[in-house]
Amino acid sequence: MIRRLILMGLVVGLVGLPGLSVRAQIGNQDLRRSLVQSYDLLEAGKLAEAKQIYEEILEKYPNNPLALNNLGAIYVREKDYQRALNCLERALPRAQDYKMLVNRVCDVDGVCLAFRPTAVEYGNHDLEPLIAANIEMVKDRFAASQKETGK
Repeated sequence: MIRRLILMGLVVGLVGLPGLSVRAQIGNQDLRRSLVQSYDLLEAGKLAEAKQIYEEILEKYPNNPLALNNLGAIYVREKDYQRALNCLERALPRAQDYKMLVNRVCDVDGVCLAFRPTAVEYGNHDLEPLIAANIEMVKDRFAASQKETGK
């Protein structure tokens, strides 16, 4: 709970979009539209549709940390914590230079946060600490679920 509050504090007041090199991705309007559309579907509970778009994004941009983070959030909702961790751990090393401002934050089952970018091209916050916090929350939930099932 405390981690979640800290994470929410990190994103309060943020408002915009990712950078690329992820740097080439900054000005990519199609990528931005796809990230916004998939987030909106995720928030609306249309997980299959959102997942399909994130997977399409990752076919073109396999290292896009925002798409990986938000796909991880879908896996959390599906209670597939191992896949969520895989996505988040893959996103983490790519997120340091991924500058963004956040328009909205989606709390997924009290665990993993998904982020919706806006049309602003540059942000001033790294996605890395947000993904790192998500990893810790998912690890905690995964461990608790294994205790519940006796694994």
